[in-house]
Amino acid sequence: MNKEELEKVEQLIEAKDSEQLKGLLAGLHPADIAELCNELDAEEARFIYLLLDNETAADVLIEMDEDARKEFLEILPSETIAKRFVDYMDSDDAVDIIREMDEDKQEEVLSHIEDIEQAGDIVDLLKYDEDTAGGLMGTEMVVVNENWSMPECLKEMRIQAEDMDEIYYVYVVDDDERLRGVFPLKKMITSPSVSKVKHVMRKEPISVHVDTPIEEVVQLIEKYDLVAVPVVDSIGRLVGRITVDDVMDEVREQAERDYQLASGLSQDVETDDSVLRQTSARLPWLLIGMIGGIGNSMILGNFDSTFAAHPEMALYIPLIGGTGGNVGTQSSALVVQGLANSSLDAQNTWKQIMKESVVAVINATIISMLVYIYNFIRFGASATVSYSVSLSLFAVVMFASIFGTLVPMTLEKLKIDPAIATGPFISITNDIIGMMLYMGITVLLS
Repeated sequence: MNKEELEKVEQLIEAKDSEQLKGLLAGLHPADIAELCNELDAEEARFIYLLLDNETAADVLIEMDEDARKEFLEILPSETIAKRFVDYMDSDDAVDIIREMDEDKQEEVLSHIEDIEQAGDIVDLLKYDEDTAGGLMGTEMVVVNENWSMPECLKEMRIQAEDMDEIYYVYVVDDDERLRGVFPLKKMITSPSVSKVKHVMRKEPISVHVDTPIEEVVQLIEKYDLVAVPVVDSIGRLVGRITVDDVMDEVREQAERDYQLASGLSQDVETDDSVLRQTSARLPWLLIGMIGGIGNSMILGNFDSTFAAHPEMALYIPLIGGTGGNVGTQSSALVVQGLANSSLDAQNTWKQIMKESVVAVINATIISMLVYIYNFIRFGASATVSYSVSLSLFAVVMFASIFGTLVPMTLEKLKIDPAIATGPFISITNDIIGMMLYMGITVLLS
């Protein structure tokens, strides 16, 4: 929505012109209305919501930005949230919304949900870690028994489908609710009416456990090109399903978190967040960078006599530091990407280090030779700088490559997000080690 349209909406809200606003909103998709509400303050968004039917209002709330939604929910009574929104949401969406509230308000909202079964489903889903399949799944799905005939199956499917927006798969369970198969809709149409579901279902369907990490769920859906995947508990009972839409939302959020970690942001932050929040997100790594810079200055301060004898050595400090940071970031980024898409296993640490070492030797040799040729032409063969800079570059590239590979793989083994290793941490460490190597080699060659 452009600026002129937004101003028009704000004017209509100020004038309390409900009829014109209803006409304007009627032609918009819920995602577009959500985008509009993101630009309005909480009270203006509330006025918009009062004009929407319940189902549209629920869809709009789901599509809103998290920060704008939190602000909006804070001004609404718990009963309104329950009866106006949660009652019209799928269980997985309702759980996402309720997770954003404090515990007291969560309990209040749950107490106002009229459908006891839905409230129970939400309470059960809230128990799961939000980074697992259980925390992402919904309970809305079409389920049939393996012993049903085709007419029985079709009748039950019609009843269950009334409360669902989309049907991706029909899941087959036994009398103990354990997942037995997937029932293709085509089979229902083409199979004789006397056939039982268990004779035409696709057995041994791909499924995930409730405690499966979301990253593995994403890889599974991508590998097998699934639209949805069933979720089972420890004894194989069907407890929910995860759709590709849910997964894509999580992939986007995870990519944003990883990018922010790699950029030196300590928490999730948006461009429209407050100055205080943006400052608190950026400051920690800036302080660490400052400490690293002070450490570098202390190292260099111990070599005053070396710089006095070879002042030209100071010219290459940015080259040494910059090269180490770049090489380390490249190596760590490659490893983090491999860990994320499962093309690299944290168990193969030494194999990856050996491979990275070969690449590092080639790159280090080329860079060192080019710098040596330049210094040979400029300072002559006997100059200390000709050898010390080239040897230092070689050593720095080797260290940065191995360090940039080792750190994210170690973090992965320790169950720490390896994305943190692609940011300032690698650059700062390589700067300090690079200066130590540079000065040490220079002293040895002097």
